[in-house]
Amino acid sequence: MKVDLHTHILPQRWPDWTRRSGYAGWVELEHSGPGCARMCKTCEGGGRRFFRDVSANLWDPELRRSEMAASGVSTQVLSTVPVMFSHWAKPHDAHDLHRLLNDHLAGVVSGSGPAGSGPRPFEGLGVVPLQDTDLACRELERCVRDLGLRGVQIGTNVNGRNLDDPGLRAFFGHAAALDAAVFIHPWDMLAGGRMERYWMPWLVGMPTETTIAVMSLMFGGVLDGFPSLRVAFAHGGGSFAGTLGRIAHGFECRRDLFPPEARHPREYLRGPGGRTHSRFWVDSLVHEAGTLRALIALMGPSRVALGSDYPFPLGEDRPGSLAESLDGLGDDQRTEILRDAALSFLGIRKERA
Repeated sequence: MKVDLHTHILPQRWPDWTRRSGYAGWVELEHSGPGCARMCKTCEGGGRRFFRDVSANLWDPELRRSEMAASGVSTQVLSTVPVMFSHWAKPHDAHDLHRLLNDHLAGVVSGSGPAGSGPRPFEGLGVVPLQDTDLACRELERCVRDLGLRGVQIGTNVNGRNLDDPGLRAFFGHAAALDAAVFIHPWDMLAGGRMERYWMPWLVGMPTETTIAVMSLMFGGVLDGFPSLRVAFAHGGGSFAGTLGRIAHGFECRRDLFPPEARHPREYLRGPGGRTHSRFWVDSLVHEAGTLRALIALMGPSRVALGSDYPFPLGEDRPGSLAESLDGLGDDQRTEILRDAALSFLGIRKERA
């Protein structure tokens, strides 16, 4: 049994949000042929800017099921494509779009099997308009209580505000109170002219964005303020594991640059001999055996969950193949990575699996 924590989905069609809202910047799905489409952003004046080509496995649940079977994945955890966060938009317009996306996602989840009998073929993480904390909390509650989703996916920043922003604290408190999982995916990356070539926003910007988010939740008091909050970071936690030594040394040598109540960054990771669990989860999508092995040693296998970024090209073609290829992992450790870490993050008890 494999549970893939990191997969994306969209409806096959949705209304023209530029016409509906009266301003541009929204994503449209232009179908160019059977099973083929282009994601484009609308521009002022009526033009469109290409974002990416996609195929039917982005919106067709039956095609997804057949591809899951071929790769041995029993459950996909569905979330929207991060470009749909729309934090730049007017809050109520983004909220309306998020309600549509969440209703669609919940329909796919509920159509895959009854709730309460362990993980279904599809589980879901909704999306919320974090540019308005009150609206975000209301939609989070609807996702969990009314739609049966396991939590939400959010970005690494909200219109340039890091996740330790005081205005976002109520959202994290509400997520903890609702026992909702929060999956953090990089978006709206730091970039500029020096990063225009070689796909660097995705290859360099995304790992950096995620590291900023990890540090913000650590040193901004969010993880300590809400001990029951379950958070996971996409793409192996970005570049955090690779820069932990530098972060830890910086914390030690310039303690004056951190809040007085901040704890050493290593205290958020598993203790000596793996006696404690790390305070957060990451997915396994790192593309390199040595990197994944180091990440497991740092976090513990119970906090590294299979994630493939299905169905996009930067993902893992056969979900779990990298973890399955590692020498020296015991069966229990492999099961943690391929199944149990995701289940514990989602709040699904292992024994029900």
